[in-house]
Amino acid sequence: MATKRPTLKNFRKKALKNPKVKAEYDALSAAFDMKRQMIALRKDAGLTQEQMAELLGTKKSNISRLESINSDISPRLATVEEYARVLGYSIKVGFEPRTVRS
Repeated sequence: MATKRPTLKNFRKKALKNPKVKAEYDALSAAFDMKRQMIALRKDAGLTQEQMAELLGTKKSNISRLESINSDISPRLATVEEYARVLGYSIKVGFEPRTVRS
């Protein structure tokens, strides 16, 4: 009998039981959410990365890097604001207290 391959959902659930993995996941979740939303807004506007780059006066590779969840480069706030402006949006930044875990 062949073994059942684990799903990403089950893998994530198991991995997040590790406190160190969970802490890192939580620390990165805001950046992931922002980038996913940026991509969704661009696509909803019917724009490719090439078209977005043209509107922002930059290269497609810069848009790709800006939207990449795996990028080590953190965008400047002004860059994100301009990205949002071109799509007809503004951004809202807020602070929330950290939850302390023992």
